[in-house]
Amino acid sequence: MLRSGLIATKIGNSSFYQNDGTNTHVTILKVDECIVSNVKTIEKHGYNAVQLASIDTNKDISKINKSQRKIFSSIKISPKKILKEFRVDNENILEIGTILNADHFEVNQYIDASSISIGKGFAGVMKRHNFGGLRASHGVSISHRSHGSTGQNQDPGRVFKGKKMAGRMGNRKVTKQNLRVIEIDKINNLLLIKGSIPGKKNSTIYLKDSVKR
Repeated sequence: MLRSGLIATKIGNSSFYQNDGTNTHVTILKVDECIVSNVKTIEKHGYNAVQLASIDTNKDISKINKSQRKIFSSIKISPKKILKEFRVDNENILEIGTILNADHFEVNQYIDASSISIGKGFAGVMKRHNFGGLRASHGVSISHRSHGSTGQNQDPGRVFKGKKMAGRMGNRKVTKQNLRVIEIDKINNLLLIKGSIPGKKNSTIYLKDSVKR
């Protein structure tokens, strides 16, 4: 059953202590008010989805481009930084103007979190793909951390696409699945999620119900 997710901001990492004294590593997420700004239906658009607007831009509405200005002015809210669509089932379509907060999820529920991972710049194969490297003995010249040969014979005479080589590491969309909600602070709109979540501090995180659990 597909239902809307949430847009959150990563605050940082901490430890959460249970009643029995055991502690759990958690990631703290702040959920700004997620307001339903648009609805897509299968009759009109070919699919069902809910568009959420969240995180204030602190800009005057006159500074926003006209196509987005109509979205915010029609439901009389301040301009938002993020607009994100979530696919939903027909029975989970929400009305425009509905506000979703941290209590959209439940304690001990499993969720999936997506974000842009931290960029590490240009990295070699040992750091990027966990290669073992070449031998550190005599005669290996200065190529201990190289990836070795990459091509084939005259046929096909080229390097295949997707070959594990040195290149840009990180700075791409990553989704972590089956993360458990440890605690929900309804007053401050905070979610405490067990484990780590991709992205650096203050990055935008997209949350939705776990696909596999």
